[in-house]
Amino acid sequence: MLSKLKVLYLCTGNSCRSQMAEGWTRHLRGDLIETWSAGTVPKSLDPRAVEVMREAGVDISEHRSKAVDDLLDVDIDCVVTVCDGAHESCPVFPGRARIVHRGFDDPPKLAEQAASEEEALLCYRRVRDEIREFVESLPEGIIEERRAE
Repeated sequence: MLSKLKVLYLCTGNSCRSQMAEGWTRHLRGDLIETWSAGTVPKSLDPRAVEVMREAGVDISEHRSKAVDDLLDVDIDCVVTVCDGAHESCPVFPGRARIVHRGFDDPPKLAEQAASEEEALLCYRRVRDEIREFVESLPEGIIEERRAE
C-alpha cells in the first residue's frame, strides 16, 4: 500500500487560514493526504474560523496552533504557504519537501471593516470556500509523483 502524501500548510499565525486548510484536507482528502498546519509566529486559534468551518461540517475546534519548528523533523512532501508572510520566511525543510505558494486573503484583516458580526463572518466564509476549492484541486502532479516512488 502506498503511503499518504504529507502536506504542511504554513501561515504566519496558524490561527485561521492554515487551520482551515488542514481541516478541509482531513475532511476531503484524508484518504490520500496526511496533513498538518503550523505558523512562523503561532497565535491562538481564531474562533470565527472555528465557527465558519463548523457551519460547513468540519470541526477544527480541537486544533491547536503550532510552531513550524515543531514539525521540522517530519518528512514533509509538500509545504503549502497560505500567506505571503509565511512564504517569505518559510524555513528550509530537510529532505525533498516541495514548497508551493497559494496565498489567501486574511479573514481577520478583511473583517476589520465589517459593520456587523454577520458581515465579518461573510469574509471568513469567502476565504473558507476558496480554501476548500484549493484543497479539492490539489495538484495531481504532487500526488502522482509520490505514487511513482
